[in-house]
Amino acid sequence: MADVSGNDRFVEFERVQKSYDGTSLVVKDLDLAIARGEFLTLLGPSGSGKTTCLMMLAGFETATSGEIRLDGRPINLVPPHRRGIGMVFQNYALFPHLSVGENLAFPLEVRGIGRAEREAKIARALDMVQMGAFRNRRPAQLSGGQQQRIALARALVFEPDLGLMDEPLGALDKQLREHMQYEIKHLHANLGITVVYVTHDQGEALTMSDRVAVFNDGRIQQLAPPDALYERPENSFVAQFIGENNRLPGTVEEIAGRRARVRLGDGSVIAATAVNVTSRGQKTLVSIRPERVEFRPALMPEGAEVLEAEVLEFIYMGDIFRTRLRVAGSEEFVMKCRNTAGQRRLVPGETVRIGWAPGDARALDPL
Repeated sequence: MADVSGNDRFVEFERVQKSYDGTSLVVKDLDLAIARGEFLTLLGPSGSGKTTCLMMLAGFETATSGEIRLDGRPINLVPPHRRGIGMVFQNYALFPHLSVGENLAFPLEVRGIGRAEREAKIARALDMVQMGAFRNRRPAQLSGGQQQRIALARALVFEPDLGLMDEPLGALDKQLREHMQYEIKHLHANLGITVVYVTHDQGEALTMSDRVAVFNDGRIQQLAPPDALYERPENSFVAQFIGENNRLPGTVEEIAGRRARVRLGDGSVIAATAVNVTSRGQKTLVSIRPERVEFRPALMPEGAEVLEAEVLEFIYMGDIFRTRLRVAGSEEFVMKCRNTAGQRRLVPGETVRIGWAPGDARALDPL
């Protein structure tokens, strides 16, 4: 779902900007189309503009300029309660004085849904999150994970076409957070609703999304499916923000199509080029993922780019061995190897030759 055709556009931002003080923009000229049924994640560091975009879509913030459309209808002036959007917050936002059932009944009551239909929808929503036995409890009697399930059920109980989730798993511990990622993903697949999800956790974004919009400084740096973001980042910010990444400074010597030969100290390597690497003599950063680096000659890919490296640090991490190396003048180069039978442990101070497939390296703009 790299692009969204006109007929499939369910949510649209057109030239949207947002300023809180009338001077500085926290969202800058945002053009974004989200398909019906898509799970789109807005990913980025604090202050990048992602949450502001979600709040404008929800109606809790007003765009300074530009237009936001939902199913082809402009909604800039539509109040939040008339947008028909389900919302899940990081702090759950459950009413503490109401039972679970009463919390779920609230959005149905304000929409004028009759008692019998309310009861059926509440039961269905609780079953959906496997919380039917907790209907009469108060939020304070539930664990964090249980409260999050109820918050999800309340957002979905009136069967919205669009669900917005603002860091919904941020307050949970690591194991429960990972479990809830899969639960939300399965709910999305089963219900077929459109979800816009905000997080600063890149692992969460890669796990759950159809596409990810990486934000920085109020702009989308790259919008792509998770595998494209990881394998083909378009600039240094995206490469560094999505997963772990080695960066070696160099100079472009030759360019042929979408590949370049880059000089790194005493050697040179072939790397795929991002869109903004276009000319000889250009300074660049060669990006390579740690897990794509190999030091065993028998396992190096055909035509591997090979450089000499000095082992600086070897760390046993259970399922992987993490080795820090000095490569082309950098002392922060990392190699990750799976802990397999017969895998040799490298010793600090020894020299090895490392290599990777030419297509695994990427020449990016320098920071």
